[in-house]
Amino acid sequence: MPSSRPPDGLRALARGRRPRVLSVALANLLPLVGVVSLGWNAAALMTLYWFELGIASGWALVRALFAGRPSEIERDGLLIGPLAQRRVALSIPWTGVQVRLSSLLVLPVAAPILAVVWLVVGTLTVGVVVEEGTVSTVVDTVALATLALFIGEGVTTLVEYFGRGEHRDHSAQTAIQGVFAQGAAIFFGALFTVTIVGAGTLEEDTPISAIDPDAIGIPLLLGIVAVKFAFDLAGLYGDRLAAFDESSSLDLGLSYDPPAAEPVDGSLAKPTETVRQPRRARLAGALTTPLGHPGLWYVGGGLALLGLLFAFGGDWGTVALLLAAALAVPLALAALDHELRHGLVEYRAGDGALVARDRLSGATMWRVEPWDETDLRVERRRLDRRLGTETVVIELRDDEYRIPGLDDPEPVLDVFDRRPDRPDG
Repeated sequence: MPSSRPPDGLRALARGRRPRVLSVALANLLPLVGVVSLGWNAAALMTLYWFELGIASGWALVRALFAGRPSEIERDGLLIGPLAQRRVALSIPWTGVQVRLSSLLVLPVAAPILAVVWLVVGTLTVGVVVEEGTVSTVVDTVALATLALFIGEGVTTLVEYFGRGEHRDHSAQTAIQGVFAQGAAIFFGALFTVTIVGAGTLEEDTPISAIDPDAIGIPLLLGIVAVKFAFDLAGLYGDRLAAFDESSSLDLGLSYDPPAAEPVDGSLAKPTETVRQPRRARLAGALTTPLGHPGLWYVGGGLALLGLLFAFGGDWGTVALLLAAALAVPLALAALDHELRHGLVEYRAGDGALVARDRLSGATMWRVEPWDETDLRVERRRLDRRLGTETVVIELRDDEYRIPGLDDPEPVLDVFDRRPDRPDG
């Protein structure tokens, strides 16, 4: 079987911080050379930094896609909550790298956010210091440096993130965090530049866009490069800051660790019993799910409002279609959410543990040992009373699992030493 470890040469190159140090040095040396030797002005410098932010964002999304740890997503979220509980991943052959389902759930949210950050930073920096009509000239000035930054960031990602195995310590969420600090550094650097130069060169009531990029002298440009370099160094040695945060009594918020990548143990000592929701509970649960997710009503309301607009034009066929969709789409999403959350989950009770298992993928979603629970109760709410079912609630120290709509909860309850409370009688 082929080894999943990176090639020896790649691992050897990835030892230490050399790849990242070289990348940081390159990213800050190019602007320095441009300012001192090539006569770059503020427009060229800020444009290069803006392109660097875009390059960093793109490679951050690549790192997020192949992050080795699952992302932490709220379990109550519609559809994404139950999907995130399934710790399934697609392995890339001969690499030891996986694409996790939870990472795929994060990317559709992260990519637009990074794009908006990049556009906003560009509007507030490049949009201010670059004169109208000189955009193509400025871009041509920094084109070669931009290409070098792209290659440098790509090599660093390949060698350090994958070769050194850093991807094993990151989730998709932590893989993109550094981009926001970089965007803040560029924004505040530009704000400082515009404020200082504008105060010294512009007359009262003159718009900021009238700033002359060439009015910024070399000392100030070098100061901007130094500030940017300081932010990059902070990112480079962020792990040491996190270690300090973890070892000290201060809470700086730097020592967050993503959830562990190890799969949940699904093994059970025999004999085991399997418990599932009956069909009537699955159907009733799907129909009542919209009550707990008001966002579904906004979807239906939006479609109904669109149908009302077509009604003014007398297009009754489209109106009927949109009104049907206003009812069907929320119910379909609710049914899918309930099936992923409960209907397609089976609970295996054995000697010493209770395991929740996804029936589609076979993945173990969670496991509770008898000594893990802090409270155990059986509820019979209105829906349970109508269906003749019961809901088991297992409270842990920092979590809670609900197993609704069971015909016979005794196999689940027998796992635990504690007898359940029955507050509903």
